[in-house]
Amino acid sequence: MSRIGRLPIPIPEKVKVTIEGKKVTVEGPKGSLSWDLPDGIEAKVEDGKIRVTRQGDEKQLKALHGLSRALINNMVIGVTQGYEKRLEIVGVGYRASVQGRTVTMNLGFSHPVVYTLPEGITARVEGNNNIIVIQGIDKQKVGQAAAELRSFCPPEPYKGKGIRYVGEQIIRKMGKASQR
Repeated sequence: MSRIGRLPIPIPEKVKVTIEGKKVTVEGPKGSLSWDLPDGIEAKVEDGKIRVTRQGDEKQLKALHGLSRALINNMVIGVTQGYEKRLEIVGVGYRASVQGRTVTMNLGFSHPVVYTLPEGITARVEGNNNIIVIQGIDKQKVGQAAAELRSFCPPEPYKGKGIRYVGEQIIRKMGKASQR
């Protein structure tokens, strides 16, 4: 049995979980998320915990067993605590601003880069307009939005300029060797 899949998911007090056929819906103080279980995977609510089981021992079902449990656990955490990704902008004159659902970044191009946030995701700017905080209840959407923002100007290895995750280490390269 899957080591991750067999672990029960505790349900916090403020969270309501409903399972109707293959559809799992989790409602909490921050919002509501739903997901459809794959074929061969079942979920049940017992004694304040969610248990995920599989119907066979095929390799595909074993993989989906752990995946399903992890995704449902992420939904429970998302509706209670939420998820957050922090991006740091490094470079002279590089800065960001947020107006509503739009993130505008000056990244050394001839024009500002404008990114519209997906539904359910919020962003704010901290520091000297160089830290972008992305928040939401869906872990996948938060990570995807952060990855798309980072892709506009990934950190380069020579000077380290660009957009990186806070705490990410960039391996620096030596510049051109001096001539004698």
